[in-house]
Amino acid sequence: MTTASVDLDLHTALRELTGRVDALEKSAGNDRLSIGVMSGNLDTTIAAFIIALGAVAYDIQVDMFFTFWATAALRDPKKSPHKRFLDKMFGWMLPRGSRALPLSKMQMAGIGPKMIRSVMKQRGVKSLEELMKDAAEYGVRIHVCEMSMGVMGLKEEEMIDYPNIDYVGVGSFIQMISESRQVVFL
Repeated sequence: MTTASVDLDLHTALRELTGRVDALEKSAGNDRLSIGVMSGNLDTTIAAFIIALGAVAYDIQVDMFFTFWATAALRDPKKSPHKRFLDKMFGWMLPRGSRALPLSKMQMAGIGPKMIRSVMKQRGVKSLEELMKDAAEYGVRIHVCEMSMGVMGLKEEEMIDYPNIDYVGVGSFIQMISESRQVVFL
């Protein structure tokens, strides 16, 4: 075997290997985490933001998609846009913002959320509102399901002021998932 044929074999093997590595890198996804938030519970929403901030600490881009009951966490209780009667009824039934979210367990006649917030404060754990503020500061993007907002009679004008919020359809979330290395649903 000549030196030229060995060089050719090595060059061919290197080219094939480079192509395989490129294909693997493409299929691996980006350093991106997509979180689907469906629950409208305080503890689940806190967990979603803790996971988001943990990922950001590892320099992972985070997209959160809020749908159905989770959209209530993003309502600003100070904002009251004009609504039709049926939309107002949904508004009365849904929690009006993050401070009004119920717990998933142990409601204790309505004092459960206050108790968990008190324990968190005593133990130095950030509140949901502080976590949301941190998420905004660190570039976590929030995407709100347009269809859910329409069904529940919610309007963009009543949502929190958040620098990286937009209103999208499920197709946009599917695109995010396809570009993510990790996906979490809560």
